[in-house]
Amino acid sequence: MKDLATAVGIFGGFGVVITANILEGGNPMSMLLLPPMLLVFGTSILITIAGGTLPDAKAAVKALGRAFGGSGQISGADAVPQIVSLADRARREGLLALEDMVKDMDDPFLAKGVTLAIDGTDPEEVRDILEAEVSAKKRADKQSAKFYADAGAYAPTIGIVGTVMGLVHVLENLAEPEKLGHLIAAAFLATLWGVASANIIFLPISARLKRLSELECARMELVVEGIAAIQAGANPRVIQQKLTSLLPAEDQLSEAA
Repeated sequence: MKDLATAVGIFGGFGVVITANILEGGNPMSMLLLPPMLLVFGTSILITIAGGTLPDAKAAVKALGRAFGGSGQISGADAVPQIVSLADRARREGLLALEDMVKDMDDPFLAKGVTLAIDGTDPEEVRDILEAEVSAKKRADKQSAKFYADAGAYAPTIGIVGTVMGLVHVLENLAEPEKLGHLIAAAFLATLWGVASANIIFLPISARLKRLSELECARMELVVEGIAAIQAGANPRVIQQKLTSLLPAEDQLSEAA
């Protein structure tokens, strides 16, 4: 199930701004001026790229899909019954009996852990391998979130640069009063877009990616504990109680129900 919180929040935020502008007697189309928008968005993104690497930028672009679409596997609540089922079968028939269940798993991380266990990999090595993958994901997610946080930090300053440039044009045209209104409006639109893009687009996307990473990595860590318990031959009921205790409070209540 997709989580559209980011799309709802960002488009809703712009909707409120546009509504407020209309209620004040303004024309929303007057805010859609290409030069200040190009300056703010183009320059902010380019200097953010300059502060990292091209692979970082490519990863950040790919992360947009996760930010707006969410993830099909965010909470670990749905993984608990699956792991308990695996534990029950492994306890009754042995680890090799899980082999035919791996191909039906839609969670590649869980499938990888179960496959390692089936192959007879030492439990400590299995934990090390899986935890290394969790750490790698945390680092990658952190970099993608940082990309948008950096863009959000640069955008207001770039907006001010655009405003100063616009005011320079105003001073150049003091002899032509009929042009001043348009030039002043264009100048301040740069600051508007700088602040708006930072606080309505870039920073919320960064925060969203951080939160998704927390939830997804928590799920992966729960899977690590589940695989370790299966390899240890623990009682499925004990495994369920242990994994449920690792879930957020609201998911624990739903599990109990």
